Amino acid sequence: MSWIGKVQGVSVSRQCALVSVARSSFHAQQVPALGGEDDLRISQLIDEQYTSRPFFGSRRMKTFLRRRGESIGRKRVQRLMRLMGLAGMSPGPNTSKPQPGHRIYPYLLRGVLVIRPNQVWSTDITYIRLTQGFVYLVAVIDWYSRQVLSWRISNTMEASFCIACLEDALIRHGKPEVFNSDQGAQFTSDAFTSVLKREEISISMDGRGRVFDNIFVERLWRSVKYEDIYLQSYSNTKELKLGLKRYFDFYNEERPHQALSDRTPQEVYESGQGGGALILQKYPVGLKQEVDYGATLHSCNAVKV
Repeated sequence: MSWIGKVQGVSVSRQCALVSVARSSFHAQQVPALGGEDDLRISQLIDEQYTSRPFFGSRRMKTFLRRRGESIGRKRVQRLMRLMGLAGMSPGPNTSKPQPGHRIYPYLLRGVLVIRPNQVWSTDITYIRLTQGFVYLVAVIDWYSRQVLSWRISNTMEASFCIACLEDALIRHGKPEVFNSDQGAQFTSDAFTSVLKREEISISMDGRGRVFDNIFVERLWRSVKYEDIYLQSYSNTKELKLGLKRYFDFYNEERPHQALSDRTPQEVYESGQGGGALILQKYPVGLKQEVDYGATLHSCNAVKV
């Protein structure tokens, strides 16, 4: 669809109609682009703050940037956060919306005790900055052990790289009983959910405004960024792939986790002992948005993330 574009006198909508291509399909093919060095610099600040405070929407992010001395308006913050695939996790208007027409599945894991590997898998997408641009990273993890089962990077947020990541995890590790994701268009698409249905896996999706429903992947993103991405400043996707391969091998095989009694995810995944997870039925009384995530999580081993 590279031949569809700006043509004087013929809108993109009209071009798509003439060749029987859905506008949504055309826009999904477009590679996101930042406006220049200043946009990239601001995006890096947004990324670092969002990694620490994923409940920050565009209003709070604008305030944070202005306190850092940046002269910036909310519309620009909204534009950059959309390009980065970021949205505040707290309830309220302007949170990310699912693709119209895609089925949304209920959240199945509230109050469910995770007691074995491959009981629950989860996935999410995050923004990864490069020296001159950015890409997206998707990963599949096992809730019981926190093991990263598969991962992929892409320069667009199409469903295809998410499906490739899921298929790889299924081939290498079998299949879970429940698979959880957010309500993003990639995960609600028929192409993605059909893979789960084919394998007879129960589909679970985060509730709107539920900050902790997919907390284990959120904590993984924080570890990846602070322990690798921000330290390395990768310049291109080749360097990033090699670096992430090294980091995820370290994360799975060498990095001790306090929540796992200082064992590694691989040890817990392979032995089936020492892990576990439980998402609370309700928030604790008086819980505010600015909370320590670890304080709200419990399991048979008093899980800390």
